[in-house]
Amino acid sequence: MSRIYSVGSTLLVLCGFGFWLSLAPADAPQQTARGRVFHDVNGNGKWDTSDEPLAGVGVSNGHDIVETRDDGTYQISVGDDTILFVIKPRNFQVPLNDENLPQFYYIHKPQGSPPSQYAGVSPTGPLPESVDFPLYPQDEADAFRAIFFGDPQPRNQQEVDWIAHDIIEPLIGTDASFGVTLGDIAFNDLNTMHPLNQTIALLGIPWYNVAGNHDINMDATSRRYANETFERIYGPSYYSFDHGPVHFIVTDDIDWYVADGTTKHRYRGGLGEEQMEFIRRDLERIPPDQMVVLMMHIPLTDVHDRQDLYRLIEKRPFCISISGHTHYHKHVWITDQDGWQGPKPHHHIINVTVCGSWWSGALDERGIPHTAMADGAPNGYSIMTFDGVDYHLDYFAAGRSPDYQMEIQAPDEVQQGDADKSFVYVNVFNGSERSHVEFRIADGEWTTMSQVNEVDPNFQQTYDREAAILEGTPAFRKLPRPRASGHLWKAALPAEIPLGTQRIAIRAMDYRGRELTGNRVIRVVP
Repeated sequence: MSRIYSVGSTLLVLCGFGFWLSLAPADAPQQTARGRVFHDVNGNGKWDTSDEPLAGVGVSNGHDIVETRDDGTYQISVGDDTILFVIKPRNFQVPLNDENLPQFYYIHKPQGSPPSQYAGVSPTGPLPESVDFPLYPQDEADAFRAIFFGDPQPRNQQEVDWIAHDIIEPLIGTDASFGVTLGDIAFNDLNTMHPLNQTIALLGIPWYNVAGNHDINMDATSRRYANETFERIYGPSYYSFDHGPVHFIVTDDIDWYVADGTTKHRYRGGLGEEQMEFIRRDLERIPPDQMVVLMMHIPLTDVHDRQDLYRLIEKRPFCISISGHTHYHKHVWITDQDGWQGPKPHHHIINVTVCGSWWSGALDERGIPHTAMADGAPNGYSIMTFDGVDYHLDYFAAGRSPDYQMEIQAPDEVQQGDADKSFVYVNVFNGSERSHVEFRIADGEWTTMSQVNEVDPNFQQTYDREAAILEGTPAFRKLPRPRASGHLWKAALPAEIPLGTQRIAIRAMDYRGRELTGNRVIRVVP
C-alpha cells in the first residue's frame, strides 16, 4: 500500500518498502533515478558483488531525502537540472578528487549549463541506469577538530600565493579531520578556484566549500543558474554530512534576484523555499539532542528569510552556526530581539577571514600585505574543536604564534600622578560580550575593564599612517575605514604608578571560561 502526501506543488509517495519517492512539480519533466550506496570493499569506485550494501543512508535531490533500503538501493525523482548527493554518515568517507574535494554527488544536466563568462557543467547526457555512491570506512572519534576559512577571496595568482605562504604553509601537517571555506572562495574571477583548491589540497584533508556572493555567475538571469561554475567544481551549493557525533549542514544563502522597480540583478541573504524544505527534512532525520552546525556565507542575522530557519532550529539545545562575509570576527548570541523563540540564545560565529581586509595594507618583510581587519584583528583562520555536544573555537592569526590572541594599546610613557588621563585598550581577537577582561600594574590588584563599542586605536593609527604613505604612491592597497570593534576593552590607568619601567598585565576569560594573558610595558617618569 502507498500513501500520497502533498508538500506545496510536490507529491510524495510513501511506498510499501518504507522509503520516500518524490514526484516533483508537474510542470517539470521528471525521471526516476535509481542507485545504490555501498562500502566499496575493493576500492574501484564501482558496485561489485564483493561490496557491502549500506542501509539507512540518506540520498537527496536537493529537495527530497530518501533512505537506502537493506540492499543499499534507493530511488528518487530528478528533473533536467538536478544534483543527486549522498549524506555522508558517521564513520565513512566519500571519495576525494586530486584537490581533496569530496565527491559525494552526481550532476544530472542533460543539456549542460547555459552560456556564461565562466564555464559551467558540460552536458551530462541521459540519466545512467544506476547512480551509485561508494563509501569507505574511517574511524571518527567523538572528539575532533575542523578548520574554518572565511573569505580567502584571491583576485589573481599572486593572492593565491599569499594564501599559500601566509596560511597554508604553517598548517601543513594539521591534525584537523577536515576543513571548510565559508564562501568567497574567489573574488569574482572564478578561474582562481582551481589554483586555490590545489594550494589548500596540500593540507591533505577533505575540504568542503560554501558558496559566497563572489563565487557566483554574475551574468546569470536567475538564482537557478547563479551557481553553475560552483557546481561544476564543488557540486551542490547546499548539502549535509555527519562527522563523528556532529551533523553539519552547508547552506547557500546567496539569493541572486532582481529588486522591485529595477532590472538589475543583485544579491541578498536568503535561503529560499526549496532549500528550506531540504533543511527541514534533513533535520527530521537528526535526533533533537545531536550537535548540529549550520555553515553559511552571509551571517544568519542578515538572511531575509531567517525566521523560517529559526523555527527549525530554535528548539534544538545543541545547534550553532558559522559564517564569513563581513571581514571582521564576532561572536553573536541571537535572542528574541531578532525574533528568536528558543529557550536560550543561538550562538552564531562570524569567522575571521583569510584575506583579512581583501589583502590590503603595507607589505611585511615577506612581501605579504598585513591586511588587518577593520575591527583591529589580524587576518587568519579558526579551528573548532568538537567533543560530543561540546565545542569551542580558537582564533589563529596568520604568520603569528598561536599565543598571539590580543593586541594591547597603551602610551609608551606616562607622568607619575597624571597617568589616569591615559587609557589601556585590549583587543581580544576572539573575545565577545561574554568575555571578562582585567588588567593590573606589576603585581597590583586586578581591575575589571569595560567592553566598548569603539574603533581600535591601534588600527586607527595604522590606517592614518598608511594613508599618508599612500598619498600619490600606489605602493599597496589602502586599508578599509576603521569600524567599531566587537571585542575591544578599555580602562583608565591608575593615577599613581611607581616610577620606572612597569608591566601592564592582562588576563581575559572567554565565553568558555578559558584564560588568555598578555603584557604591555610602559615607562613612568616624574
